[in-house]
Amino acid sequence: MNTRVDAAYDDWSSSYDRDPNRTRDLDAEVVRRVLAGRRLGRVVEAGCGTGKNTGFFATIAEDVQALDASAGMLAQARAKLGAANVAFVPADLRRQWPVATGSADLVAFDLVLEHVEDLRPLFAEAARVLRPGGELFLCELHPFRQYEGKHAHFQRGDVVIAVPCFTHHVSDFTAAAAGACLRLVDLQEWWHAADNGKAPRLLSLRFARHDG
Repeated sequence: MNTRVDAAYDDWSSSYDRDPNRTRDLDAEVVRRVLAGRRLGRVVEAGCGTGKNTGFFATIAEDVQALDASAGMLAQARAKLGAANVAFVPADLRRQWPVATGSADLVAFDLVLEHVEDLRPLFAEAARVLRPGGELFLCELHPFRQYEGKHAHFQRGDVVIAVPCFTHHVSDFTAAAAGACLRLVDLQEWWHAADNGKAPRLLSLRFARHDG
């Protein structure tokens, strides 16, 4: 069965952290490997979910604005993370974010963009809230996996619930970034330890804001 993205994640929120999920686990590893050692002012986590990466962001940033459209996921995140420098904020990422212009050193999307059909408004908002020289980091299900029919889903009893997803090519990410004056600085592909001989599971990209 299909349902709205936020409603699906509200339902999934109670078991999301416990359900076996190699993609979720690999994403958490990638975030820490790519961003370890950073010292940042503000991080905007656009789509924080249950906070699997929020605690890490809180250790490298003075201030974390953790945004999500799912009330259920935000409730789980608040319950397990009480860091004083984190604010959990309800937000529809497809609309203007409740974040000041030019205030962020880093914007992060993790396993979020597959649920958004049009990437351009999100990249434009990321560029708006980034300070000059700030970076956008994204880690998403690899397009190769999407071509194979892989997508976010979970189970309730005997019912498999498919979260609405949209296939994005690598060129979709780079075109949306270029349109928002974001320059690609790094591209990496990632495999889980159990993925031997398979297509890469995740794609990570880093973009820097540039003007002119």
